[in-house]
Amino acid sequence: MNITLLGAGAWGTALAIAFAGKHAVTLWSREEDVAAELLASRENRRFFPGYRLPDSVAVSTDFAAAVAGAELLVIATPIAGLRPTAERLKALACVTPVLWVCKGFEAGSGKLPHQVVGEVLGKAVRCGALSGPSFAEEVAAGQPTAVALAGNDPAFAREAARQLHTTRLRIYANDDLVGVEVGGAVKNVLAIATGVCDGLGLGLNSRAALMTRGLAEIARLGLALGAERQTFMGLAGMGDLILTCTGDLSRNRRVGLALAQDKLLPQILEELGHVAEGVYTAREVDRLATTLAVDMPISAAVAAVLDGRLTAAQAVEQLMARDPREELA
Repeated sequence: MNITLLGAGAWGTALAIAFAGKHAVTLWSREEDVAAELLASRENRRFFPGYRLPDSVAVSTDFAAAVAGAELLVIATPIAGLRPTAERLKALACVTPVLWVCKGFEAGSGKLPHQVVGEVLGKAVRCGALSGPSFAEEVAAGQPTAVALAGNDPAFAREAARQLHTTRLRIYANDDLVGVEVGGAVKNVLAIATGVCDGLGLGLNSRAALMTRGLAEIARLGLALGAERQTFMGLAGMGDLILTCTGDLSRNRRVGLALAQDKLLPQILEELGHVAEGVYTAREVDRLATTLAVDMPISAAVAAVLDGRLTAAQAVEQLMARDPREELA
């Protein structure tokens, strides 16, 4: 299969490496300097240093040419880049199936990725999300990883999962696109919360409680949006939550650790040097939860800390001071 990765950040580069042994892969970069370095050294030193791009992977900065020969497109941009990329595909009258690996709600609109893609490219395009517990570094290193692939067409999701499956990247087809996307989005917000918890030294009991109640928040929002409950017990729900909340490679967890030190958000993001989707998703989740009357106190607390309305310590006190209630999913 001819696959084009649209975006030469960490994820685009990692997936190009992962798919290269089985498919003809093109990696498109909008940055001329990144593409030049990839061609010269086969290493993405700017966004993903330390991992060699196989010689078989073609590198291009010509968007139309990169898209033209593809049988499958994978958008590997942050959520903010999803709509602009889809608009470029629309301008080319592209009907090639599309997957995306970005996770979150679009800033401003509060839309999930599939809503953005459907709005731009139309409902007829075969498309879906690739999501689950997966750090780009470990995928590129060939460490065993399992993720979910959910599509707007179940037959397409099953076929794409079969085609993309490798001996190191196990892919499970899933029919619940909304659930997979909600799990991937909200877990980043909860990873910030867990980073705060660990940064304040609140202990393992606190972390376990936070993650468990956080999973309940993911499920409540997902069900309100039409997702299936069982999705949140799988890779795109519990699996991704566990990884992002506890793994040291998690950017969102690192944001939480820094917030616990009372660092200002602009400083944190500058030091991070990469996009932490949970920072932007937290505000959208908080607004959406309010609109839908979904109880999400942890997510609301994260949004308050990010906006400077509460300190990390104050947010913890506020959460613990809430009236006891029955544990409901």
